[in-house]
Amino acid sequence: MKIPSSIWTLLIGIVLTLASLWYGQNHGLLPAAATDEAVLVDGLFNAMMIVSTGIFLLVEGILIYSAFRYRQRAGDNKDGPPVEGNIPLEILWTAIPAIIVIGISVYSFDVYNEIGGFDPHAIHEAPMSQESMAMPGSAIAATLSDTPPGTEPNLNQEKSDEAMQDPATAEVRNADQIPQLRNAPGVGSVAPTIGGTPDKAGKPAELQVNVTGLQYAWIFTYPETGITTGEMHVPIGREVEISMTANDVIHAFWVPEFRLKQDAIPGRQSEIRFTPKKAGDYVLICAELCGPYHGAMRAPVVVEPQEAFDKWMQEQLVASKETLNQAIAVNPTDLSPNEFLAPYTKDMGIKPEILHQVHH
Repeated sequence: MKIPSSIWTLLIGIVLTLASLWYGQNHGLLPAAATDEAVLVDGLFNAMMIVSTGIFLLVEGILIYSAFRYRQRAGDNKDGPPVEGNIPLEILWTAIPAIIVIGISVYSFDVYNEIGGFDPHAIHEAPMSQESMAMPGSAIAATLSDTPPGTEPNLNQEKSDEAMQDPATAEVRNADQIPQLRNAPGVGSVAPTIGGTPDKAGKPAELQVNVTGLQYAWIFTYPETGITTGEMHVPIGREVEISMTANDVIHAFWVPEFRLKQDAIPGRQSEIRFTPKKAGDYVLICAELCGPYHGAMRAPVVVEPQEAFDKWMQEQLVASKETLNQAIAVNPTDLSPNEFLAPYTKDMGIKPEILHQVHH
């Protein structure tokens, strides 16, 4: 019994759909999702993999079938039959990709909004002077570096001043040597920002970490405690806000397991928020070519329970205090200078008589 072509088409469609759905959820191409935001990004990626797999199998299947079915037979030297355009088919293969692209675009924007990347209140045109309006080309070129002074506040300067109130951050950043540029959203010259999710928009994050990028290292400071470290620790379940900038060239904050990437730009204050969800040791990678040793610009990132995070904080505070005591000779008693400095001068080979002469 000959099976109708419509039945074959239905069966092939079912097989392709099931295969695409299975591979789209089991491709194994992404590392473990370590933040709440990563789950949203993975959902978008999986949807794109499902669509891509289905299209790939369909196109390659038709190509292989056609190459076999319509191959030249032995002894057949005739020309192939002329084939004219098929308007319904052309409309179909134009409409379907258009619908897919529009659907993925809407889904992408929804995910971008859910992770806090879209802030409708931040959209405004940069102020332009009369001279700039007369020469739009030069205005755009000038705004890419900085916006002419106007009534708009310099948000980068305000955020920089706020971060520099932390003494630990002020020691790391050379903001006084790098002018803080004005944002110009109208031409795309802005400080990159991924804010809080819609339910947390406008609210301060539970943990603030200032990040400074420089050739070729990442430095983390915690304003609440004054800790400075070369590795970042964050607790599970608490929203973290990263406020970052660069001291020299453009760097990029990228932890693959977080599914978030943000540029650190000299003269601009970038922000990014995320909520860790999975404990583990991860690696912060600079994703922007920043010099000959760019590949070595990495830093450990530790996601841990709140108790472990608090313990680490205490260890850092104790370690910083011990380092200070070692660097500065603190006299805990009323010892004379000779008596107090005797253990140190002995190791240095300085005799007490010489120290006595210097003292007097």
